[in-house]
Amino acid sequence: MNYFETEASRLTVLTVPDCPNAPLIRERITEALQGRAVPVEWVEVRDADEAVRLGMSGSPTLLLDGAEPFAAEELQAGLSCRLYRHADGTTEGAPAAADLHRVLTESGVLP
Repeated sequence: MNYFETEASRLTVLTVPDCPNAPLIRERITEALQGRAVPVEWVEVRDADEAVRLGMSGSPTLLLDGAEPFAAEELQAGLSCRLYRHADGTTEGAPAAADLHRVLTESGVLP
């Protein structure tokens, strides 16, 4: 697990052990950051109580300063796999890089 913290914002990715979508969200975050070095904390969530406590709404979940920028009302805390719906209606196991870039810019992580 890599843990880093910035003064402005903290990015955390919550996953279950061996999450098949962890490499995809890592790739998408890297793409969204466009070469900027922004620290990310990677946390493996091992039980349902921890998922509830951390606000994990499926694996993977991105938290920005402890809040979930892709939250949807129908999502509940849990250890299940998570799908993200893209603008074109398709779904994948991670947000699109453009969507990640947008929330990181809106939050002030990126200029």
